[in-house]
Amino acid sequence: MLRSFSTAALILAAAIGAAPAAHAEDPSKWPSRPITIVGGFPGGAGTDLYARKLGEALGKELGVAIIADNRTGAGGNVASDVVARAQPDGYTFLLGTAGTHAINAALYKSLAFDVEKDFTHIALLGDVPNVLLVNPKKHPDIKSCGDLIALAKSKPGVLNYASTGNGASGHLAGAQFANGANIKVTHVPYRGQGPAMTALLSGEVDFFFNQSAPSVPAVKAGQVVALGVTTADRIKALPDVPTVADACNIKGYESSTWYGLFGPAKLPPEIQKRMSEAVIKIISTPEFKTWLTDLQGIQPPADPSIAAFERIHKADIKRWADVVKMSGATVD
Repeated sequence: MLRSFSTAALILAAAIGAAPAAHAEDPSKWPSRPITIVGGFPGGAGTDLYARKLGEALGKELGVAIIADNRTGAGGNVASDVVARAQPDGYTFLLGTAGTHAINAALYKSLAFDVEKDFTHIALLGDVPNVLLVNPKKHPDIKSCGDLIALAKSKPGVLNYASTGNGASGHLAGAQFANGANIKVTHVPYRGQGPAMTALLSGEVDFFFNQSAPSVPAVKAGQVVALGVTTADRIKALPDVPTVADACNIKGYESSTWYGLFGPAKLPPEIQKRMSEAVIKIISTPEFKTWLTDLQGIQPPADPSIAAFERIHKADIKRWADVVKMSGATVD
């Protein structure tokens, strides 16, 4: 998989990369043309929604068009490889996640890029919880996480749960849940959020740890029941939903991830600083924060700065490596 995606990513990087270094513009004149924010997941995914919302405001702030360009495949690795290989001129950025830049470092046996050395940190964009969902039509008697655990214990190995892919944050959240609740359940990976949610709604699977952004509207529409959120505290978008730690009686349970904006390595410091300041200005506004908390279920970062982002990223590489090891997940 990695051999095939790295070749494709090289072609894509050449296509969206900026002008050759010989014609590089003065960083003080940046930006003078459209900027592309590459995402690794399909339209409608949380990263896509965030990139488009951020791009709308960022275009006004910087005075150029912002293009959201999804390059899907290999758990976000295709998009990461495109940006890692792009010209470091300030016209190609990546909306990355803890999945693409921490989990994948432990999950994949080899990567075509280094999750730290091949990128420039721009800004931390928010903490993203998963939500434990069940289908009320398939399981009308499950009203709480305790009910789900009791059912799983009465049928060891029978219940199954969806994820957006092997080693994805929802898979690992489910593995942590099963380990903490001492239950045996079967993991069923799907190709993205859409197919996984369809599997839950059609009754193919029993539960699903899905990211908050696509979960919130489904919960409010009554399509699914939310039994818990994977953060340490409740989220504003679903105030009546308890934490998994409390609802499932799993002390210390927490399994949230983050979104962050990256550029290629060797991005000029002047561009890094200006892009970071522009992004932080936007995500710190009351309007943007309300969109994050009320509609997406995303917690705005307490400190979105470059330094804080670098520190959190480094720590999460180690943290998620331990979770991946516990789950037994791996991808060749």
